[in-house]
Amino acid sequence: MKKLLELLVCFLHPLAVILMWIDLATRPGMSSGVKVAWAIFGLLPLVPFIYVLTGGDLW
Repeated sequence: MKKLLELLVCFLHPLAVILMWIDLATRPGMSSGVKVAWAIFGLLPLVPFIYVLTGGDLW
């Protein structure tokens, strides 16, 4: 159910990007280079969908 809600939020791309940036800022297991790459590519419309479907959580 959580994944379905996250995918629905992805349709609201600006909100999804902000939530993804907050999640990236609080993730201890990722290097800063990977975080920056996700943050930049998160501006593209399909990336939030890929982020959610590959195991990333928006909240």
